[in-house]
Amino acid sequence: MPKIVILPHESICPEGAVIDAELGQSICRAALNAGIHIEHACEMSCACTTCHVHIREGAESLNEADELEDDFLDKAWGLDPDSRLSCQAIVDDKDLTIEIPKYTINMVSENH
Repeated sequence: MPKIVILPHESICPEGAVIDAELGQSICRAALNAGIHIEHACEMSCACTTCHVHIREGAESLNEADELEDDFLDKAWGLDPDSRLSCQAIVDDKDLTIEIPKYTINMVSENH
């Protein structure tokens, strides 16, 4: 069973975490199942950017982002070359390290 290392995030996961993920499961679903609340305003339907994460290690084992995901990622806060929507990034047999961005597009647009 692959592991997902979640780097510390000051409000969502202050001490970081290491969680188990099932093969074929999205990163978002694995985190939610482990009690780590990654925002997912569209209920994981690839219709927003609130579940945006940075894949710091293991990205080569994930499924490729499709055109729809890439289009939404262009709108994500803090986009970088390692960015994925966690609802669309499907876990395979390798461990991953992810970083949850400090803000989501919702937080930025709502002036939190």
